[in-house]
Amino acid sequence: MKTLAFVFVTAAMTFFPSAGFARQYWVPDSVDGITWNVAEGDSHSDHVEMAGKKVATVLRYGIDSTGAFTLNKSMVWPMLRAIPNNTSGCVMRRFDWDPLAAVTVNGRSMNNEKVKKISLRHALEVESDFNNGYYGSWKLSRTYFPSTELPTLVEKYTIVNTGKKQLRIEIPEGGFVTTTDPSKGVAGSYRIEGKTDVNGVFYLEPSETLDFSAHITATAPGESPVAPDADKEFAARKDLVDKLMGSLVLETPDTVINKMMDFAKVRACESIYATKGGPLHGPGGESYYAAIWANDQAEYVNPFFPFTGYAYGNESALNSFRHFARFMNPDYKTIPSSIIAEGDDIWNGAGDRGDCAMIAYGASRYALARGDRAEAEELWPLITWCLEYCRRQLNEDGVVASDSDELEGRFPSGKANLCTSSLYYDALQSASFLAKELGKNNGRQYSRQAAELRKNMDKYFAHEVEGFDTYAYYKGNDVLRSWICIPLTVGIDERAEGTIAALFSPRLWTDNGLLTQAGDKTFWDRSTLYALRGVYAVGATEKATEYLKKYSGTRLLGEHVPYAIEAWPEGGQRHLSAESGLYGRIITEGLFGIRPTGFRSFTLTPRLPGEWNDMNLRHVRAFGADMDIAVRRVEGGKLKVTVSDNGKNKEYSIRDGGTVNIKL
Repeated sequence: MKTLAFVFVTAAMTFFPSAGFARQYWVPDSVDGITWNVAEGDSHSDHVEMAGKKVATVLRYGIDSTGAFTLNKSMVWPMLRAIPNNTSGCVMRRFDWDPLAAVTVNGRSMNNEKVKKISLRHALEVESDFNNGYYGSWKLSRTYFPSTELPTLVEKYTIVNTGKKQLRIEIPEGGFVTTTDPSKGVAGSYRIEGKTDVNGVFYLEPSETLDFSAHITATAPGESPVAPDADKEFAARKDLVDKLMGSLVLETPDTVINKMMDFAKVRACESIYATKGGPLHGPGGESYYAAIWANDQAEYVNPFFPFTGYAYGNESALNSFRHFARFMNPDYKTIPSSIIAEGDDIWNGAGDRGDCAMIAYGASRYALARGDRAEAEELWPLITWCLEYCRRQLNEDGVVASDSDELEGRFPSGKANLCTSSLYYDALQSASFLAKELGKNNGRQYSRQAAELRKNMDKYFAHEVEGFDTYAYYKGNDVLRSWICIPLTVGIDERAEGTIAALFSPRLWTDNGLLTQAGDKTFWDRSTLYALRGVYAVGATEKATEYLKKYSGTRLLGEHVPYAIEAWPEGGQRHLSAESGLYGRIITEGLFGIRPTGFRSFTLTPRLPGEWNDMNLRHVRAFGADMDIAVRRVEGGKLKVTVSDNGKNKEYSIRDGGTVNIKL
């Protein structure tokens, strides 16, 4: 069996080299973003999602066969609620409106464009050359980004005269105004406006510059018109992105992984909407806004927010748990999977997906990492209620029964699945730590329940599947599933060797990560992200790093950039926000092996790859701290770990694969 597994893994590593198959259009640039330096003949399109507190936009951009820039602007206003006021019930529109279409230079439209580069960091930025011979030549810069606070997409334009003749630029008064059908809006008719902020005739001498802007915005009845200052809005967007990238900073010899981590923090944190029900983190994807889910928010991204130090992220996490807590009941009927419409309604269409395990898992990890006693006391009733719900769902074999899992019936999950029990196991472990911090008397009880569950899980799920000593995802499952990685992420390592071999075999691994099920074509990034974290967690460092490099290169620099995605073919690889939180957790919980054990304590099991001599995680803001964690290889094959907090350094010497108990 070990020989067979080795053959499969070797074949996978040969067949799927770390560079990946897809062309890498993008490269890291000198301002900590990524840039596509356009080559002659390049023709390619992509889409990227960005968000502020009152708006989201998906920009579908590209370069056509002539070298000109193309753009479609998909706009989402989460708090402009539509009828029916359901999960996707908000105002959404796609526009081809181009403020430049009616602009003329020396009496002619802006033809003969050649895009030179496209960049991503604070915004989508495009630089192009125009050469119209007798009629002049110029450079054009475009910048697109969402306002951080307004319901507005802002567009900035700069024209530089690169020729030897004067340019006469005519910008007509233009734009559009439309109102939505009042019978389709919760608040009636909404006003949507696109507007160019300046108009008139402008003369540019050689080397002179003209700046102007435009915007698309939407308002509800009774709201004042929006008139954004483009420069101030861009400064606010830059400040937000710079602060997010400047916290929880990863430093390794691999610049691609470092930069992917930077972008992951932005996408994970920006997608939080200022709803009437408080700040709600939303997945996005032109479908999921002003709503929360037990998996995306409670399980995936909420445990990550404390590490970033992003106050609005922490606020959204606590707010989401408060919404879920509204549905605790004495009869222990399950908490709904999703709370939608700014908190006014619910969605529970897939029944019990193991949602209470997800919530207990996320809330207990969040409470520990947040290090705020008052918040933890508030969350404790929700955590204990969800744990009791799961206990009541134990079947005769001692594992947790549920109607489905987070894939909601897209793939079979049986009457009891591996994911739900794994999350319940980790939640019990976290709750035992939290009980000790809060002086509760049921911590030992939770530890005993976790130990018993672990034994039951091995008896129930352990199975040889397609020749690998791993897990059947549910009873009777005889096809490899990507979610066999889940036990690895929570410290269950009895089947680690066979599970890792199965994950990286050609049956599951592709150039886009893990297939959801062997023999299928569907992949969901969340399983790949969990798998990479889990493989690090059980000490297969070189394997995890090899595939993390490949994945990061594909997602950050390939054909669809710069974030983790949801799935394919469903959703067309949408940039759902919580998946970026899962990427961040590969670093915090996988590469650095941080496991919260108290408000000011955690275990640290660093996994320093053999090709690296050191790695650092700067400005870790969990556990009430702002600390740096440095790991360096020293003589004798040992690791030197330095934790710097509040100007004080603590140093530890451990063997490779060893664990340090940190108390701040």
